[in-house]
Amino acid sequence: MRQQWNDNRLVYEDRLKEKMKERIKYLTMTDASKVWMPDTFFRNEKIGAFHNILQPNLYIRIFPNGDVLYSIRVSLTCGCSMHLALFPLDEQTCALNIASYGWTKSDLVYVWKDDDAVQIPGNLSLPGGFKLGGYGNQYCDVVTATGEYSCLQVDLMFARQLSFFVVTIYIPCSMTVTVSWFSFWLDHKAVPARVALGVTTLLAMSTTQASIQNSLPPVAYTKAIDVWSGVCVFFVFSALLEYALVNYASRSDEQRSVKQKERKERELEHCSFNPERLEEQGAPLSMDPLMRRIEGAHMIPPSAYLHHNRIPIRRPNKISLWMKNFQFQAKKIDVFSRVLFPFVFAMFNAWYWSYYLSKAQSQKENKAS
Repeated sequence: MRQQWNDNRLVYEDRLKEKMKERIKYLTMTDASKVWMPDTFFRNEKIGAFHNILQPNLYIRIFPNGDVLYSIRVSLTCGCSMHLALFPLDEQTCALNIASYGWTKSDLVYVWKDDDAVQIPGNLSLPGGFKLGGYGNQYCDVVTATGEYSCLQVDLMFARQLSFFVVTIYIPCSMTVTVSWFSFWLDHKAVPARVALGVTTLLAMSTTQASIQNSLPPVAYTKAIDVWSGVCVFFVFSALLEYALVNYASRSDEQRSVKQKERKERELEHCSFNPERLEEQGAPLSMDPLMRRIEGAHMIPPSAYLHHNRIPIRRPNKISLWMKNFQFQAKKIDVFSRVLFPFVFAMFNAWYWSYYLSKAQSQKENKAS
């Protein structure tokens, strides 16, 4: 941080000889207590530290006309109020406020330098998936109960590198959800395999969601990352519930198949023809059994015949025909889930990215205007 002001008590230009004026451009000091200093402080500072290795990192240059240039190296941790509704697709603007602590505006006024008031190094790199989107400077004079104070403000716009969050959050969550769908291709009788796969993916997704929440400050509103992680947990949990439904359907299928077999046996017993009953209807006993059956065939009641030609033939549609190709209802649930779950997740991705990217773009335009 550099500050420059003029102190007419330090003018020594008239004391220099002509030869000395060319050689001495300014005097350098390292003791700030020897000259008057403004009581500058950072209004939103939380933690600050000076650099004193190996010597205090500061210098004071006194020019012949009384100008004083004070440069010091400091490290600051400042507070910044952020709105994280679009995290991690958001941009945050943080301010650095510089003001006088005790001198009012009638005594001390801060003015930005005309050229290059804020200088940013070209090789600046920020941790945590951030990048510097832009910066600016303005005035932020404040009025308090003790008077009006001059204030300077540096605006720093921080944009998040989306690729960082795609690699660390979105892709791992998508892979966990996809792994949970593998259970749809396993046999419904493989209970240990399907339960272990569902529970493992659910625990992995819950751990990922907890780690995301721990890295962010608690807020009262829903963030974009909360929507993503919550829906991913819902899909993994739904895959586990799907197997519970399949297990219940498989047991119902077994009971249904047993009842169908019993009903078919009763129908066969009811529809079977007993030739011995023809003897009670007057058939000659001396005839050969085979001839007796043939000659007594006219005694069979018409209701014993199956008239298939009288039943109209209905052509089943493709969907019902495809559904009847599977023997068990549990198998149908797995087949539907193989198509339904990826389709719904793809639709959610289309809505999520289109909605939040459009909101992020509109937020950028509002800040630019």
